Amino acid sequence: MTNRHKTEWKAVAARVTGVLVLLAGILIAASLCSATTLDNPVPSIFDPHSTPAESIRQHSYFVLAITGLIFLVVVILLAYAVIKFRDKPLTAGREPAQVYGSTQIELAWTIIPVMIVFVLFLATARVIHAIEDARKPATAVEVTAIGHQFWWEFRYPALGIVTANELHVPVSDPAHPTPTFLKLLSADTDHSFWVPQLAGKTDLIPNRVNHTWIDPHQTGVYLGQCAQYCGTQHAKMLLRVSVDSPEEFAAWVQAQKQPANHDDKETAGRRVFETTACINCHAVGGTNGTGRFGPDLTHLMSRDTIAAGAALNTHENLRLWIQNPDAIKPGSLMPAMKLSDADLDALVRYLETLR
Repeated sequence: MTNRHKTEWKAVAARVTGVLVLLAGILIAASLCSATTLDNPVPSIFDPHSTPAESIRQHSYFVLAITGLIFLVVVILLAYAVIKFRDKPLTAGREPAQVYGSTQIELAWTIIPVMIVFVLFLATARVIHAIEDARKPATAVEVTAIGHQFWWEFRYPALGIVTANELHVPVSDPAHPTPTFLKLLSADTDHSFWVPQLAGKTDLIPNRVNHTWIDPHQTGVYLGQCAQYCGTQHAKMLLRVSVDSPEEFAAWVQAQKQPANHDDKETAGRRVFETTACINCHAVGGTNGTGRFGPDLTHLMSRDTIAAGAALNTHENLRLWIQNPDAIKPGSLMPAMKLSDADLDALVRYLETLR
C-alpha cells in the first residue's frame, strides 16, 4: 500500500473515530441528565415530576429518535461514499462518472424531509395543545407570578398571600388532582418562567398575560430560573418551587396569613426600617412600609434564600446583602443602604424576627 493510500485511510479512520467520540459524548450527557434527582442542583427535562414536563420529555425522546435516525443514515451514507468512491490507483487522474439529474433521487430528498417536518409539526402541536388547553379543575390553586429585575413576586389572590422567589404549591395526587395554574406578568422587561422538572418555558412579556400550569406528583424542592435574558443579573434570577404535602401546604398558608411578628425588643431595628429608604421598595405588614419595587418582607425568614436564590438566608448573608448588595449580586437594582454598624445590626435583628 502506498504512502498516499495509507494517509487516506488514516484520514478516514480519524473521521470515523471523531463521529464515534461525538456519539459517546451525546450518550454520556443523556445518561447524566436522566440520572438527575431532587438532590442534584442541576435540574433536567429528562427527570420530570409533573404532567407538562412528562409530555415534553416524551416529545423530546420522539424528536431525538427521528433526528438520531437521520444522523445515522447520513453518517452511513457518508462513510460509504468516502470508502466506495475514494481515489484509487486504477482511476487516478480520471474524471468520475457524471450523473446529470435523477427524478427519483430529487423526489426522495424533497418528499422525505417534508414528511419528517410535517410529522414533527403534528407531534409538537399535539403536545402544545394538550398543555395550553388543559382544563382547570375547581380544586386548582391560582398564583400570579410577576417577573421583576431581578426577582420573582408570587401572589395567591384567593388566599391573600404575597411572597417572593420561593413558590409553595401542594402536591397533586392523581386520584385527587390539585394542579397549580399560574398567571404570568412582567413588571418591566421580558422574562421567562422555567422549572425544567415541572413545565416548559413560558415568557413573561410586558402588557401581556400568559399562563402555564404544573401538577407536581412528588414533594420536594424544584429549581428553576428566568430563561430569557433580562439584564445584568438574569443568570441569578433564580426561583425555588417547594412542593408540599396537603398538610404542609395548609400550614404554610396559615402561617403566611398571619400578620408580621413585632418583637418589642427590636423597636430600634423597626425604626431604622421605617425611617430609611427601605420602605420605598419593601413592604412589611403592620408598618408604614408598603413598597412594591422589592420583595414583601412580612415573612422574610420563612424563606431559605435571599436575593432571588443567590445566597442562603443566613445572618451573615442578610447583613452583607443590606450593606453591599453587589458583593452577592453585582448589578442588582438594590442600593447599598450606607448604614452605620449599629443601625445595620439593629435592622438585621429586626428582619430576623419576621417569620
